[in-house]
Amino acid sequence: MKRAKGYLAVLIAGPAMALATATASGATPGPSSNGASGTPATALPAVNMEAVVLAAQIDPRRPDDTLTPGAKDSVMAVEKALQAEHLLDAKWVDGYFGTQTVSAYAAYQRSLGYTGLAANGLPGTTSLTKLGQNRYTVTHSISPGARVQRDGYVVNTRTQAMLTEAERLLGSRLKLLQGSYNPGGDPASAGTHDGGGVVDISVDGMSAATRTNVARALRQVGFAAWIRNPSQADWPWHIHAVAINDTDMSSPAQHQAGDYYLGLNGLANQGPDDGPQVPKTTWEEYQRAH
Repeated sequence: MKRAKGYLAVLIAGPAMALATATASGATPGPSSNGASGTPATALPAVNMEAVVLAAQIDPRRPDDTLTPGAKDSVMAVEKALQAEHLLDAKWVDGYFGTQTVSAYAAYQRSLGYTGLAANGLPGTTSLTKLGQNRYTVTHSISPGARVQRDGYVVNTRTQAMLTEAERLLGSRLKLLQGSYNPGGDPASAGTHDGGGVVDISVDGMSAATRTNVARALRQVGFAAWIRNPSQADWPWHIHAVAINDTDMSSPAQHQAGDYYLGLNGLANQGPDDGPQVPKTTWEEYQRAH
């Protein structure tokens, strides 16, 4: 079965993953022993949530089984847990978070009673931690935060913080044309705004150079951002921005984030990326670097 669609040549930034200090027996790290046997307690592996979520966006868009750099060990731990829950066949436990693993993870989310965006196949902190009980620990947790108002639209606090930082870099205010959590609000958006992390930004009165600068600043803080124009579809000039690693994203938005990492334009034609080239990063990576 085909699992994916693209090619990635971008390394994931961020600290290397370390072993968790917690153990299945509750022992502290070091030369501790496991009861009378005197055998050392086994430390649980650590799952880097940032790396896993990023792989879950990129891997399903590949045409091959290239692994997302820096994510293999974490993805493997999650896949082994899904296999133990009888949701993923052993042949898919390979460190590649492709369509089979996304489907298995969504099934796990549904088994917990989650629906809608909470069962979108992207690991959330609660489900990832629950799946890891006695199997792994979770590091580098991500949260989209609460929903807030901006320019009369709804976004989450993570997206709001990213927009605020982009404004600081630009020295000017950005105005939204469309926010997040807007299912069916604009058919031309093809469902990308149904979940969190996605906004459209007005470019009225901007020169071509200013539009490019805005898209560049958005990319610098962790958005997959493209300048859209009326020749592409039935929409006005605007900038479409997807907050990479937002765990509330709809499936179409997840695909756009993955395509961005694979050098594509985020449109159905999967054309080459036509935006300003900057090192690809997530919001969390940007914050650590600054």
